[in-house]
Amino acid sequence: MSAEDLENYETDMELQLYREYRDVVGLFSYVVETERRFYLANHVDLQARSADGEVYFDLTLQDAWVWDVYRSARFVKNVRVITFKDVNVEELPRNEDLALPKDGGLGDLGDLGN
Repeated sequence: MSAEDLENYETDMELQLYREYRDVVGLFSYVVETERRFYLANHVDLQARSADGEVYFDLTLQDAWVWDVYRSARFVKNVRVITFKDVNVEELPRNEDLALPKDGGLGDLGDLGN
């Protein structure tokens, strides 16, 4: 296998992973980023803890999906992460939270250039 074949394979795998993400993101309530992984989850419990003067994060996820191109089973029931690095948790908007105006217009924003 040439370097180009390997690069094409990895590109195809990333594209498949993105498509899977796009298909499943609506099933989840939260996006969680750690220094090593990206998750979608329906339940997130994040606790800041300390030991020996060091602060760390104890993160528990339930009903999760893991962004990992090398993982064959990306849906997991429970995930526990212990990390000294930053953790970002965002609540995903529900479809009903993203309603367009009934007239479809931009209101006064349409006059910005004039």
